[in-house]
Amino acid sequence: MWLAAVRDVAIVLLAIESIVIGVLLAIIMVQIIRLVRLLREEIGPLLHTTQETLDSVKQTTNFVSHNVVDPVIQVSSYSAGVTETLRNLFAIRRRVKSRKPVVVETPSLEDARDR
Repeated sequence: MWLAAVRDVAIVLLAIESIVIGVLLAIIMVQIIRLVRLLREEIGPLLHTTQETLDSVKQTTNFVSHNVVDPVIQVSSYSAGVTETLRNLFAIRRRVKSRKPVVVETPSLEDARDR
């Protein structure tokens, strides 16, 4: 008799446990549906706005690169070339001025007759 009572209590407990698990699964499903809806409605537009901002940053970077950085690089390279050219020209001029003239003695006509 007491075995039948234990069996009946176990069946009731398992039934209650099954009902609780079913309710919890239903709640989880509802929460997952809400999460998916939130992701579609909130995160999607946020990602779209982020992509637009990224495109704007790329365009600004290209504009600055072409209109500011490239001309500065060109002017810098031209000025470096001119500076180096002038430095080399003045270095050659200094060398020429600092050298002592080489005197080459050429025999005169009188010396050639004497021989």
